[in-house]
Amino acid sequence: MRMCVASSARHDRIRLSLGLTGLRRLFAEEHLFSAEDVARGKPAPDLFLHAAACLTAPPGVCVVVEDNPAGVAAAKAAGMRVIGYCALTPAELLGEADVLVTRMTDLPVAIAAL
Repeated sequence: MRMCVASSARHDRIRLSLGLTGLRRLFAEEHLFSAEDVARGKPAPDLFLHAAACLTAPPGVCVVVEDNPAGVAAAKAAGMRVIGYCALTPAELLGEADVLVTRMTDLPVAIAAL
């Protein structure tokens, strides 16, 4: 399974956040995508479509993990399946997501369900 980060944050902020959380080692530099890379950010689908194209993955096989309503809308507009992470965002705001999770440890089961 290929993974990337497609964030509304700037590239430097993405690298910092991944470093602080210990996740930086999981993502190759060429798999970090920012709204800086596209003309329109979320809720437009541009960022997710750009990331999928760079990974040579059809949008229909992509799964997005999102904690923001604009991100859920962007992923759905891109034709991707969405797991809504609602630990900090109320579940009702992520209602368009295909599956909702409250713990990251639930991701493998949620991905398998899709």
